[in-house]
Amino acid sequence: MTYLSAQPYITDSWNDICYPVNPVWLSDILPDYDIIATDRQQLIVGEPIGGRKTVFGIQSADYAIIPNALIKQVVEKLFTNYALQIKYTSTGEFSISIIFPQSISIGGENVQRSIILTNSYNGKTPFTIQGQTLTSMMDNNIAVGSSMYRDICKNALMGWADSFGELSSYRNWLSRDISGKEKPKKLKGQPVEKVHQAKGQLRKIQHSRLSPELFQEQLYQMLASQVPKSSTLTETIYEHLQQRTVEKTDEKILKALPIPVQLAKQAHERLRLEQRLLGTDPSYWLMYNAVNHALFNARSSLTLNDRYKLDERVFHQIAASSFA
Repeated sequence: MTYLSAQPYITDSWNDICYPVNPVWLSDILPDYDIIATDRQQLIVGEPIGGRKTVFGIQSADYAIIPNALIKQVVEKLFTNYALQIKYTSTGEFSISIIFPQSISIGGENVQRSIILTNSYNGKTPFTIQGQTLTSMMDNNIAVGSSMYRDICKNALMGWADSFGELSSYRNWLSRDISGKEKPKKLKGQPVEKVHQAKGQLRKIQHSRLSPELFQEQLYQMLASQVPKSSTLTETIYEHLQQRTVEKTDEKILKALPIPVQLAKQAHERLRLEQRLLGTDPSYWLMYNAVNHALFNARSSLTLNDRYKLDERVFHQIAASSFA
């Protein structure tokens, strides 16, 4: 299906994304018609501040909207000392970074711990916490990973390696699934880190059955456990990437990444810019950040969900090349 091209906007205010959003039933606006398509029963209509009413999508009758205002209420109830960075599109997709004062140093550069939440009103990007949906987290008892915020390029960096637990497990997985090739196979078979919870502590729910109260209850419990960790596997990988200098022969890696050609060109330009800004040699760390910046700032028909999926593939492929 053709999808509108969009460039993410950046804001540090909840007000820009916490506008009214409600369902409008097709049966109400077309009372003389029988709606045969059961998967197309309600319009998702939002009213952005200063804009016109916008139809973000058409969903089934049991589809539940998650208003950003509900997320804001839970975040403000749990956290007081945090900064906010939100990337959102005119097509109704949102990536929300909750940024904490705690920071770590990667090659002398400070990056801050954060929590990344995604949401959408068009159904293209699911609600996630650190890249995991509520349903998958509860069905599989997956421990939520980490994320970091890098201020120099306003990057939100997902902890793609955290679920492996140990560096040896991650490297074994890379060698099995990447096999040292420039372009990775479909990423599958990824191990998950289990969390132990009391029986009945979290009820399993489907997105279509979410009520506002149940959603906020689940979100509160999930976020309450997000105490910034002292160290994560992804941070170890970041430090390793920072220590690997990009040589002339390594530039082919950027061209072989699974991203559109135009984004690869923008990433190359960003890599050179950050090299000058930081006064340092180009590293695999800067290469990954350059691609991340291009993915989440360029105008593209890619949804935010697509961009995160590509970011994960890029991270693993660059990591595999750095260990080769």
